[in-house]
Amino acid sequence: MNTTIAKPTVTNEWIPENKTKWELLWRAMVAHRISYLFMAPFLLFFALFTIVPVIASMVMSFTYYNILESPRWIGLSNYRLLFVDDDIFLKAIGNTLKIAVVTGPVGYIMAFLLAWLISQIPNKYRFLYTFCFYTPAITSVVALTVVWTYLFSGDRYGMINNWLIQSGIIHEPWLWLQDVRTIMPVLIIVSLWMSMGIGFLAFLAGLQNVPRDFYEAGAIDGVKNRWQELWYITIPSVKPQLLFGAVLQVVFALQVFDVSVQLVGIPSPLYAGHTILTHLFDYAFIRFEMGYASAIAVVLFLLMVGLNRVIFKILGEKEG
Repeated sequence: MNTTIAKPTVTNEWIPENKTKWELLWRAMVAHRISYLFMAPFLLFFALFTIVPVIASMVMSFTYYNILESPRWIGLSNYRLLFVDDDIFLKAIGNTLKIAVVTGPVGYIMAFLLAWLISQIPNKYRFLYTFCFYTPAITSVVALTVVWTYLFSGDRYGMINNWLIQSGIIHEPWLWLQDVRTIMPVLIIVSLWMSMGIGFLAFLAGLQNVPRDFYEAGAIDGVKNRWQELWYITIPSVKPQLLFGAVLQVVFALQVFDVSVQLVGIPSPLYAGHTILTHLFDYAFIRFEMGYASAIAVVLFLLMVGLNRVIFKILGEKEG
């Protein structure tokens, strides 16, 4: 006997008639006022130290402001100067994208694979390996650059030069941090090493929380080895952590500054290690041209937002 089950219908009877969205929002805030009260400190500080500075920077980017004089409205002149006349800024964009293209995907994949490998070892050894790979993220940039400066020192006492000379590969020291041909590879290597940060821990936490039942069910369904477990079970289960790590990796890759300044100085030889953030620092805190620096900050902000939107399109949850 064929029977039909009536599907429940969704109605909007609970929504008051003739009410605007703002009135409905106010009613919801009143109904959940305790929750909003707990959120108030975070929202206040987020507005004061994030939203207000971003808006102020956008407004200031349309002005000429040198700190000593009052801001003067100049329209799109700063942006016209950036993309038409400022060759150093265009070079900085190229250098930043070079670092981001390499350190972004490579660092992201390395962080995930290392987290996955560490999650396979016993718990009593896991802390040691986690600490070793997370050390660059908790060590100051100055301390790390001292080590890398010693490694890439341009004299015979530099570790890499000493090893290459003793091996007979080169016969005289190479100026790794002064030669324009090697500045960018060195910055990429150091940035890649320092990219093991919060994303690595997020991956490791997500991998440890994957239910073991999933792997048992996968074995019954025909999953035969660890690589198939990784592809068919692990990666789909840690998709939120993958998204979080990708966003952090993009932000880190586009904000390379301390490494460049500490290793090759500001400005670097022939601007070979100049990045967008270095250019911003130059105009904001050396030349004190805050309007122009704000325009650089807005371009960097829009670049980050655009890349993050692409990441959300790829790794975000799809409704279907």
